[in-house]
Amino acid sequence: MKIKNTKKAPTEKVVAKKEAKIAAPKAPKAAKQAVTFTVHADKDKAVYVAGEFNGWDPTAKKMAYKARKGIYEATLSLKPGTYQYKFVIDGVWCADPQNAEAVANDQGTFNSVITVK
Repeated sequence: MKIKNTKKAPTEKVVAKKEAKIAAPKAPKAAKQAVTFTVHADKDKAVYVAGEFNGWDPTAKKMAYKARKGIYEATLSLKPGTYQYKFVIDGVWCADPQNAEAVANDQGTFNSVITVK
C-alpha cells in the first residue's frame, strides 16, 4: 500500500548573501630610524647635510659642532631605503670622505650613498 503524503514539502528560500569585501592586509608602515651623519671640519664652519631625503636643500639640515669629538654631527629620522647625500661646508659640496659607497652624479662628481634598513 502506498501512503500519500498530503503535506507539501517546504520550499527552500534562496537568500542572496552579500559578499563581504575583504580588504587586503596593509603592510606595516616602515618605522623611521635615527641616522647620524658626521664629518670632520674646522670649527666655525657652516656645515650642512643635503640629499635625496631633503630635496638636496643645501641649508635644510645644519650640523652641530661637537668640540669633544672635533666633528660636525646631525641626526635625521629616515624611512628604510637608499639615499644619496653630500655635505655642504661653507658652500662647497663634498662627498662623505668616511663612506666608500658612492655613485657618479650629473655634475661630474660623486654622491655618497647610505642604506637605511
